[in-house]
Amino acid sequence: MFESLSDRLERSFKILKGQGRITEINIAETTKEIRKALIDADVSYNIAKEFTNSVKEKAIGMNVINAVSPNQLMVKITYDELIALMGSQAVDINLKGSPAIILMAGLQGSGKTTHSAKLANLLKTKRGKKPLLVACDVYRPAAIDQLQVLGQQIGVEVYSEPENKKPVEIAKNAVRHAKEYGYDVVIIDTAGRLAVDEEMMNEIGNIKEAVNPQEILFVVDAMTGQDAVNTAKAFNDKLNFDGVILTKLDGDTRGGAALTIRKVTEKPIKFVGMGEKMEALDVFHPDRMAERILGMGDIRSFVERAQEQFDDEEAAKLSKKLAKNQFDFNDFNQQIQQIKKMGNVKDLMGMIPGMGKIIRNMDIDDDVFKSVEVMIQSMTPEERANPDIINGSRRKRIANGSGRDIQDVNRLIKQFDDIRKVMKAVNNGSGKTKGMMRAMKARGRR
Repeated sequence: MFESLSDRLERSFKILKGQGRITEINIAETTKEIRKALIDADVSYNIAKEFTNSVKEKAIGMNVINAVSPNQLMVKITYDELIALMGSQAVDINLKGSPAIILMAGLQGSGKTTHSAKLANLLKTKRGKKPLLVACDVYRPAAIDQLQVLGQQIGVEVYSEPENKKPVEIAKNAVRHAKEYGYDVVIIDTAGRLAVDEEMMNEIGNIKEAVNPQEILFVVDAMTGQDAVNTAKAFNDKLNFDGVILTKLDGDTRGGAALTIRKVTEKPIKFVGMGEKMEALDVFHPDRMAERILGMGDIRSFVERAQEQFDDEEAAKLSKKLAKNQFDFNDFNQQIQQIKKMGNVKDLMGMIPGMGKIIRNMDIDDDVFKSVEVMIQSMTPEERANPDIINGSRRKRIANGSGRDIQDVNRLIKQFDDIRKVMKAVNNGSGKTKGMMRAMKARGRR
């Protein structure tokens, strides 16, 4: 995500290295490179020029104070401008109403149905809501079936009328159903459409008029770049939507849509899709996105995801086991499952400051833990509970049972022993270690 843009911006800042002060001459070359980087990321020329003019205006002639070098100062100014460009702060979804009605709109193939389910899952698991999904796409083959499968996957009811081909009627009936059965959020998945398709645009306008939604969300594929921004503007002119869900932001996207959609539509990005799993929907934070674009990582989101999987009772049990040196392969496997729930492994590593550049060209499979899990599953219950009894013959049996080499099993046990030592040290650690952990948690709650 934004890898090319990050590289280009980093190179532009290096122009100022060794300079004692920002001047008209050295800032001109830097802002020229920043403008090129933005245009290459599919930001429109006018917005890129406006952005760099603002950066130049704030930077020109500024003295370097408190040991801050010109290139560090330039990073800070660019960071602030990126945040402003993307909307300054996170904007929450409007859930007022009994029930709150959310209308999903977007182009064909933008991921609208999938993200309707992702949003329902987020509201259910993180906001304690009881959502109802509504299948109003009566045109795309299997659209209703797809939503029902996703609904079953996340444990959310899907309202549908397979024989009814009138989306306005279905939407109105679904709202009545929600009121009758105590649902507090209704998410209406509509048919994908082209902005130039007047008939289809009128249809979604009629749904809006019939159910009077509290929130209209436009779902757009980030990989379509500046075309996504132009489409969003056309939809906004027709629907006056409330916010954007930007999908496929974990893909090979240049980032132009994320950077400029707020500027063009004057509507906030509220959520971003960062993967295929139902949990892969995040609230959009402009400051955190700016940090990632500039290669600073995103430790706050990392800590938040970890906290979502953090169970106080299980943590207390684990702490006691570590104190008694009883950490075993059952505990190790449980930690792996928690990490997997946090999301895409490469995306997670990219949130750690300094790691983004290191892993950029690495092929990190989401099944990176699979071989470890297979080897653990090939152990007997006794071996998982008592790792120290795993001798040479047992290792050979585990290797054969998991289809791995004996060297793989030896490596796993060595890694397990190292992790056990580190975790015990942290658990019994100094005030400095515990203070650091408290600070990370506090930062994650900001």
